[in-house]
Amino acid sequence: MNKELPIAIFDSGIGGLTVAKRLYRLLPKEKIIYFGDTARVPYGTKSAETIKQYAIQITRFLIRFNPKIIVIACHSVSSLGTSFLKRRFPGITFIDVINPSALQALKTTRNKQIGVIGPPATISSKRYESIIKRIDSQVHVYQKACPLLVPLAEEGWFDTDVTKNIISYYVDDLLEKQIDTLILGCTHYPLLEKAIRAVVGPSVFLVDASEATGIKVKKVLQQQDLLNKGKLKKHVPVLFFSDLPDYRKKIMSRFWNTQALLIKKASTGGKKNV
Repeated sequence: MNKELPIAIFDSGIGGLTVAKRLYRLLPKEKIIYFGDTARVPYGTKSAETIKQYAIQITRFLIRFNPKIIVIACHSVSSLGTSFLKRRFPGITFIDVINPSALQALKTTRNKQIGVIGPPATISSKRYESIIKRIDSQVHVYQKACPLLVPLAEEGWFDTDVTKNIISYYVDDLLEKQIDTLILGCTHYPLLEKAIRAVVGPSVFLVDASEATGIKVKKVLQQQDLLNKGKLKKHVPVLFFSDLPDYRKKIMSRFWNTQALLIKKASTGGKKNV
């Protein structure tokens, strides 16, 4: 496989940009193609079958670019496992965000009390708990569905008093369990990290899926001898979105801290509601 082929990343909205940005910094020679399904966000409140159909539609769109790897930067899709995508698209290497995050949490916790916050679909799947318990049955995992956090991130309400109050409403029960590690079980949540940190305090370690996933992607590319080690300058990331109002462009540029982005509107060909 050509080492100069792109890394493709997808999410339900802008949250997966946290993963894309991490990869952009960690692997500066790599071409990055991103798809955010902003027309149908959030995924976390939808049925498993609907989420699967959306993921298949997006993957069909991304394989037009012949990616060497596809990163599922959406916890709702990742919570369903990657097996359904691997069956539909044999030969494509998929990496999700849940496995790397769960392993990072296990390395971090000192008192074996781990909290998980995420969209309803991610929490109800209990995939985090299953992975963690399979490795260490002595760990206690406390989970909380937080359906309002994705809309807050999508609207750019990263560090407002309203955001902090809602976060406090969700995580207070977890803090009473004396958790020392909190998994941000949605790639939107690192956008709210400052507000989350203000609520949970300095003693709780926050597991950011973008960091753990970035390390995993680099490792897999090294193992498959697919790292792009060319001498070219950094490529401009190409970001596709299924809906692209102007205010979201401003949010994306502010998050990435640069105007050097190629932002486009694109359709997967699927219906807005399956």
